[in-house]
Amino acid sequence: MHAVRLPGDADDATFRAAAKRCIALDLAPQDVAFMDEAAPSLFPPLPDGTDAGTSFSVSRAYQDLLHDAICHRAADRFDLLYDVLWRVVHGARGLAANPADPAVARLSGYARAVRRDVHKMHAFLRFRPREIDGRTRHVAWFEPQHFTLRRAAPFFVDRFAGMDWLIATPIGTAAWCEGRLVFGPPADKPADADDPVLDELWSTYYRTTFNPARLRLDAMRREMPRNFWANMPETRQIPAMVAAAGRRVAGMRAQAPDVPPAFSERVAAHWRPAVVRSDTPLDELRAEVAACRRCPLHGPATQAVFGEGPPDASIVFVGEQPGDQEDLAGRPFVGPAGQLFDRALAEAGIDRSAVYCTNAVKHFKYEPRGRRRIHKKPDPGEVTACRWWLDRELDALAPRLVVALGGTSAGALSGRAVSVLSERGPAQFGARAGWITMHPSFLLRVPDAARQAEEYRAFVADLRGIREAAA
Repeated sequence: MHAVRLPGDADDATFRAAAKRCIALDLAPQDVAFMDEAAPSLFPPLPDGTDAGTSFSVSRAYQDLLHDAICHRAADRFDLLYDVLWRVVHGARGLAANPADPAVARLSGYARAVRRDVHKMHAFLRFRPREIDGRTRHVAWFEPQHFTLRRAAPFFVDRFAGMDWLIATPIGTAAWCEGRLVFGPPADKPADADDPVLDELWSTYYRTTFNPARLRLDAMRREMPRNFWANMPETRQIPAMVAAAGRRVAGMRAQAPDVPPAFSERVAAHWRPAVVRSDTPLDELRAEVAACRRCPLHGPATQAVFGEGPPDASIVFVGEQPGDQEDLAGRPFVGPAGQLFDRALAEAGIDRSAVYCTNAVKHFKYEPRGRRRIHKKPDPGEVTACRWWLDRELDALAPRLVVALGGTSAGALSGRAVSVLSERGPAQFGARAGWITMHPSFLLRVPDAARQAEEYRAFVADLRGIREAAA
């Protein structure tokens, strides 16, 4: 019998390395005892250097099982994983996908519990702003049931890449700062975990979306287990809302129903075009754009993203469309491309607060991939539909120079297909003086670091030319 010591939060790679050494020694599952690094043991450890030349492959089903089940807290998960691996290596083909096998069935239950724990962390974690070392960081405390912090953290990187945040848990910490994700040791729950303003916002949201007519206590406990309630401010009002649910439902039943408008009236109201004058003030135009239904993009988008900046700006930058973070914030150029744009403007000597930024298309077009929303280029019909708004926005601004960032915005401003590489530089968009350059997001997509630095320098040079042309 040999002892194999692994950390409690061992990941796939750590377990694979240990299991490979056991396979090389031809150790059957009953000859191996997996245990925590700090646990005492009378069994000798594995000899070093025993996996040289050992090679074997496993099915995708086993890889998926290992990927999830290893994050479970159960002490027998390593033994079960090695038991299945031993049998797979010794000819039990298809074993990892057999739900009738006791070890596979138990590991599958562990995997489901881990995926559920990750989902709960994504749903129930609450960030709160804190001043740390003179900077605003968003801090959250969460108590996962399993070792799921590393598995759940990439979701928050994708969702909140534009802010510094820290997630503290009893199993470790995850910090996102200056574009880097760093994991650290466990932490204690902070004494000042509450935030009256944000807690009230969460409570108001939960209270206003609670439907007493659809109250199902068993489903509520299943989807929002009580062990998460301590860190969720909105849950403090659940007992009162549940107690009042019967009375509210009775009042709803006693109330006369609203008479819906005739079908023809609903259709007419939905498709009635907004009337916008060429001299419409920006505030009025913003309200009209928020209600735009000229193309289907308004449906899946969170909101229309109107331009931002001083109305007397001498330079207007026009991008393609809002991205994921812009769609959520309702402001243009606040995501990763916007942050790079801010840095380039500063290097070129242009004050971001003195220019106006907008997009050729006002709604975010995307395709869902799992939980992520991936940018999708708007088609010519959508660009044409939104040009109706862009022209009026520029009429209200009357800038000295209009800058097209990328081919889509250049096409929207010129009314034709534009090659940015061949037409980069000063341009004319009808009666408006213009300039064509790359979109900042192009720089983020350049894979080679040297070329990326070269393209960035060229972009800053364009911005300096734009500054001189506008002056």
